[in-house]
Amino acid sequence: MSEEPKLYTNKPKKAQLKRYQQQQASAPSSMASSGPSTGSQAAMTPPPPPPPPPSPHPPKESFARRYKFIWPLLLAVNLTVGAYFVMRTKKKDVYTEEAESHDLPTAPVSTSAAGATVTEKSHSPTPVMEPAKLRAPIPEDQQRELFRWMLEERRKVKPKDREEKKRIDEEKAILKQFIRAKSIPSL
Repeated sequence: MSEEPKLYTNKPKKAQLKRYQQQQASAPSSMASSGPSTGSQAAMTPPPPPPPPPSPHPPKESFARRYKFIWPLLLAVNLTVGAYFVMRTKKKDVYTEEAESHDLPTAPVSTSAAGATVTEKSHSPTPVMEPAKLRAPIPEDQQRELFRWMLEERRKVKPKDREEKKRIDEEKAILKQFIRAKSIPSL
């Protein structure tokens, strides 16, 4: 006489299962050792607890399992946004490092005091302005070639509105004057 396992819609708690197993184990052993049971013995042993009543609703799945198709999408979006912010910050850092490296001198300045050499890097808040280098003047024929090239480029531009067309026409007129002039003014 073996009992079949009972399937519950709501799983009983561990403490309830232990009590039920203890009662099942103690009831057959007491019956086998004493022989036929008497009415007083039957009154002393409590009946096994009834199984829990079936619930009218099936157990709910957890939120994560119910919406499991959303997790890959959420992960992809988070990775994309994170990569965007990292790259954006990295670009800003590169630009600021380049600007700082141009502003500050890279070679350390050394001073000697009492025979000891000390290197220092100057961190002045204002950058040191170097004097402009004088370059050789550009010959007139090269300047005319440059003006012709600029005129050709202006002719290729497609204006978007009347104001832009007017501005381009004025620039072309100035370039034509420079090309036709006998002498080009020096700047």
